[in-house]
Amino acid sequence: MNDRQQIKLTQGIDWPVMGLYVALVLLGLMSIFAAEHREGDNVWFNIMHLSKNYARQLMWWGVSLVLATIIWLTDSKFFTATANLLYAFGLLLLLLVLGIGRDVKGSHSWLVIGGFQFQPAEFTKLCTNLALAKYLSSLETDFNKLRSRLIAAALALIPAAIIILQDETGLALVYFAFFLVMYREGLPGVLLVVAFSGIILVLSALLVDKNILFIIFSVITALVIYFSRREIKRSRSRLLLILAVWAFCSAFVMFIVPFAFTKVLKDYQVRRIEVMLGKENDPKATYNTRQSMIAIGSGGFWGKGYLKGTQTRFDFVPEQSTDFIFCTIGEDFGFAGSLIFLGLYVALLFRIIFIAERQRSTFSRVYAYGVASIIFFHLAINISMTIGLAPVIGIPLPFVSYGGSSLMTFTMLLFIMLRLDADRQMVLR
Repeated sequence: MNDRQQIKLTQGIDWPVMGLYVALVLLGLMSIFAAEHREGDNVWFNIMHLSKNYARQLMWWGVSLVLATIIWLTDSKFFTATANLLYAFGLLLLLLVLGIGRDVKGSHSWLVIGGFQFQPAEFTKLCTNLALAKYLSSLETDFNKLRSRLIAAALALIPAAIIILQDETGLALVYFAFFLVMYREGLPGVLLVVAFSGIILVLSALLVDKNILFIIFSVITALVIYFSRREIKRSRSRLLLILAVWAFCSAFVMFIVPFAFTKVLKDYQVRRIEVMLGKENDPKATYNTRQSMIAIGSGGFWGKGYLKGTQTRFDFVPEQSTDFIFCTIGEDFGFAGSLIFLGLYVALLFRIIFIAERQRSTFSRVYAYGVASIIFFHLAINISMTIGLAPVIGIPLPFVSYGGSSLMTFTMLLFIMLRLDADRQMVLR
């Protein structure tokens, strides 16, 4: 390959994103190695025989780079042309899991292909992002109409509902990241206020007796009616709206939340939430989180040094190569290293938003915001989980946690965005 061909091959690639991607994957490999390596291990033997997670992660990175190269050499129009087809294929995989999937660590969300485990719920995030970008960029879509908003919401919520049926509540929550994308494209802010109000209602229903809440809602409603009596005289619809809000809030905390916690969520999920809120003290339910917090705290400001973490080396923290990989970083590199590590994610997110805003095509902009939202949700939930601010729900850290499905999906998500950005002068629909 001569210099001119090489320049053409790499022309248009966003090098800051590439650098941040490589840095995060390498830090992930180092962290997985630190979590698994023991004195006397034959590293090359483990790599050649794929007998350790760090060896398998290295292999999956190789596969991911092959996929990234294929994506980079693909015409951008391919992604707009096949967006809906890929979405249908992703839903088909999710439904296939319900029929022939395997149970792994309590979730029925895995397909086994030739000895390799594959989690379609990860891949379907990419498909959903493409489908949402395709729909919002279509000429006939007016996002100010209720119908358009309901269709967009359905695109995100249908795969989430199927994933919940697979007992993968954590990954299903990530699909709510697409509502941030819809907000950027014109979804009213009042809906986000309603969503946060719903979260507050759920927490209130868990922390306060439902009869007391009913009395509180009734008193607040009576006060609102009293102070709004002039407006109510002019418009009876205002009174009906106030009463409807009161009825919904009361029914939500007295019937809907209890139903969800007794009929929808699993017992261990309920216990984790109750422990997090301080309603229950269950050492078994909090063991993972407590050990993770001990590991992170023991790192101090500067850390114990690479491969010197005692909590990590003596296997005190379960799943320390996957869901709790951040505690390995916190113990080895301390607060300073963790801050730099999180700074890489922040830099990546800001760079992706910068890329999104420079797109001429609605499709490319929506897709890029989808990538940023997915990464942000994973990062926020995973870190909160490891430091005790959220229940343990099995969310991997993008590019860092061990897992072939996760690494390949995030690599493809990122490189499709890079491919679209390289062709940003085109208007894609």
